[in-house]
Amino acid sequence: MQRLLPLIVFLLLAALLGAGIWLTTVRDPNAIPSPLVGRQAPAFELPSLHEPERRVRSEELLGQPYLLNVFGSWCPGCRDEHPVIERLARSGRVPVVGFNWKDEREDALRWLNQFGDPYALIVVDFEGRTAIDYGVYGAPESFLIGADGSVLYKHIGPITWADVEREILPRLPATEGTGP
Repeated sequence: MQRLLPLIVFLLLAALLGAGIWLTTVRDPNAIPSPLVGRQAPAFELPSLHEPERRVRSEELLGQPYLLNVFGSWCPGCRDEHPVIERLARSGRVPVVGFNWKDEREDALRWLNQFGDPYALIVVDFEGRTAIDYGVYGAPESFLIGADGSVLYKHIGPITWADVEREILPRLPATEGTGP
């Protein structure tokens, strides 16, 4: 039996390693569960990108659902998803609120001037403290916030139009209007 013990331990470890590898190939790496889903979104008071002297409070956005899209001019994935964000904003199904994260104001404005500004409103989190409250891993990330301020859905990474159709639009009431 003492001779078989190392072999048994080796086989158990190999089985655990194999199961872990199999799970990572089957699971969607962007499907990291968020503890915020189903709860109230963290409150914030942040400056507006276009009007830095104006402070925007999250309470001002209550009353209709919106997509809070975390982006930065330094973020390559944000550039990839930008046409999808523009298309969603143009659809009028849900307002898109930009959340400019750890970016210089001039860089963000230049980026929006170059690629287009689809956002109904843009708030700025220079220091990243509000992003920590939201559990942001990196940009891009998006949060679908309900009319009551609860987090309905979180998406990590660039959103595709398939994600919009599969995950965002079905969570919206059928009669949504336009932006804040």
